[in-house]
Amino acid sequence: MESVADVVSTLPWVQRHGLIELVGEMAAAENNPGRREFLEAFPEGFGLIDDVS
Repeated sequence: MESVADVVSTLPWVQRHGLIELVGEMAAAENNPGRREFLEAFPEGFGLIDDVS
Protein backbone atom coordinates (compact mmCIF):
# COMPACT_ATOMS: atom_id res chain seq x y z
CA MET A 1 0.00 0.00 0.00
CA GLU A 2 2.88 2.37 0.67
CA SER A 3 4.09 2.01 -2.90
CA VAL A 4 0.62 2.92 -4.21
CA ALA A 5 0.55 6.00 -1.99
CA ASP A 6 4.01 6.95 -3.22
CA VAL A 7 2.99 6.66 -6.87
CA VAL A 8 -0.25 8.64 -6.52
CA SER A 9 1.49 11.35 -4.51
CA THR A 10 3.74 12.07 -7.50
CA LEU A 11 0.90 12.44 -10.01
CA PRO A 12 0.27 15.91 -11.45
CA TRP A 13 -2.78 17.72 -10.04
CA VAL A 14 -4.92 17.00 -13.12
CA GLN A 15 -4.26 13.27 -12.87
CA ARG A 16 -4.88 13.22 -9.11
CA HIS A 17 -8.18 15.02 -9.64
CA GLY A 18 -9.15 12.55 -12.37
CA LEU A 19 -8.28 9.63 -10.11
CA ILE A 20 -10.43 11.06 -7.31
CA GLU A 21 -13.35 11.38 -9.71
CA LEU A 22 -12.86 7.86 -11.07
CA VAL A 23 -12.64 6.29 -7.62
CA GLY A 24 -15.77 8.21 -6.61
CA GLU A 25 -17.65 6.83 -9.61
CA MET A 26 -16.42 3.33 -8.79
CA ALA A 27 -17.56 3.71 -5.17
CA ALA A 28 -21.00 4.90 -6.24
CA ALA A 29 -21.43 1.87 -8.51
CA GLU A 30 -20.03 -0.69 -6.03
CA ASN A 31 -22.54 -3.09 -4.48
CA ASN A 32 -20.10 -4.73 -2.05
CA PRO A 33 -20.14 -2.64 1.17
CA GLY A 34 -16.50 -3.44 2.02
CA ARG A 35 -15.22 -2.46 -1.39
CA ARG A 36 -17.40 0.67 -1.44
CA GLU A 37 -16.03 1.71 1.97
CA PHE A 38 -12.45 1.17 0.75
CA LEU A 39 -13.07 3.19 -2.41
CA GLU A 40 -14.75 6.02 -0.49
CA ALA A 41 -11.77 6.22 1.88
CA PHE A 42 -9.13 5.86 -0.86
CA PRO A 43 -8.59 9.56 -1.75
CA GLU A 44 -8.03 10.66 1.82
CA GLY A 45 -6.22 7.49 2.87
CA PHE A 46 -3.71 7.81 0.04
CA GLY A 47 -3.13 11.54 0.45
CA LEU A 48 -5.01 12.72 -2.62
CA ILE A 49 -7.42 15.05 -0.83
CA ASP A 50 -4.79 17.14 0.96
CA ASP A 51 -2.87 17.75 -2.26
CA VAL A 52 -5.89 18.66 -4.39
CA SER A 53 -7.49 21.43 -2.35
